[in-house]
Amino acid sequence: MRKERLVVPIIASLAALWMAAQLLSSILFEHSLRQALNGLNARGEWRMQRVESHPGWLNSHGRIVISPLLGRPWRLEVSYQARHGLLSTEVEGALLPRLDTQLQRAVGDVSVRSYPRWQGRYHTLGGRTELRLALAPLIVEQNGRQLNVRGARMRIEGVYGDWRLNASLDQLTFTDRDASLQIGPVELKSRYTYIEDAYHFNQRDHLHISTLSLAHPDLDLNVEPIDVHSEMHLDERELSVTGELVMGDTLLTEEAPDTSILRGRIAAELSRINADSVRQIFAKLRQEAAWGDTSMPVADGLLTRLEPLLLNALQDFPRLDITTINLESPLLEINVSAEGALFFDARDLQELSIVHADNEAMQARWRSRLDGDITWNDAPSVAALWLGLPIGTRSLTFDLIAGSWRVNGRPLPEF
Repeated sequence: MRKERLVVPIIASLAALWMAAQLLSSILFEHSLRQALNGLNARGEWRMQRVESHPGWLNSHGRIVISPLLGRPWRLEVSYQARHGLLSTEVEGALLPRLDTQLQRAVGDVSVRSYPRWQGRYHTLGGRTELRLALAPLIVEQNGRQLNVRGARMRIEGVYGDWRLNASLDQLTFTDRDASLQIGPVELKSRYTYIEDAYHFNQRDHLHISTLSLAHPDLDLNVEPIDVHSEMHLDERELSVTGELVMGDTLLTEEAPDTSILRGRIAAELSRINADSVRQIFAKLRQEAAWGDTSMPVADGLLTRLEPLLLNALQDFPRLDITTINLESPLLEINVSAEGALFFDARDLQELSIVHADNEAMQARWRSRLDGDITWNDAPSVAALWLGLPIGTRSLTFDLIAGSWRVNGRPLPEF
């Protein structure tokens, strides 16, 4: 009898523990989702707004709208349904892209045969999230043009402060009448680490394109492979961006299918972007987004309001270091090995305007702030001939002085 008397309390205790675990799983999922959205919003590039939320013990569902802050040409609606378990939460949903009215009128009718769905898992104990997206073959048609996407997959995983993205694409084909562009396979690997409010952050990206082919009545081109490496780093002092482009053999498939017209590597670093000004720009963008709504993330006139902060970001005299230019053309028998640096004069920034940068006089004022030089070592004789220099000249120094180019002390000729 005593054992039988214990059965009911034990069952009640287990039920209470199960309910508590379910509740904790739901609460932690909601907390993690809010943290992730706040962390990604902190960069100030996107607006991620949860417009619908229905949390629950066993199931939760809602809707998130992602849109760019600068302008409002499109938005992506992400729906989700979460099933909470003791150790993990399974999540799935759909992606629905939408164009704003003005862009819809500009591009015309766009038809998409199916919208992609996604799946994910949130691990309750470790706080780690995994999101997976696999697109069925996608065909988008518009005014006789066609975009065909095959084998698109994406995986996002990580915890608050450290996210990794791996995306791949088997093939993308864009066709416009008698011309077509085909890209693929493609792989993208990205890692984004940050602290609260993105006060410091680091983002590394690697894009690998196995093949890029262009078929056009006037030009048939094939490039394989293409690699793009980039790193963006914000610390206490500055925002810096490094980048590297590595191109494999570029072939004119009709004229010279066996000899590369171009291959090589270019690497550069942009530095001395004032860190405090960048953080103020992020904060201003978050504030603008908070005032907006789903259809209009930011109000008109944003660039005018941002202009003082954007100009202040240049106060530390930014520089662009071109660390490597190493290109060769077996077809033309020309090699380029060069390096250099360009500098921006940040004195009297109040004389400059970003809002009126389309004005020719203002463009000339911006160009006058640029100085620097690029040196081409062991240049071929034909390059000196093109530039109007003595045919034996082997070192070419391109000087940028107040926005005007000179080569070996002479004005750069017009081509």
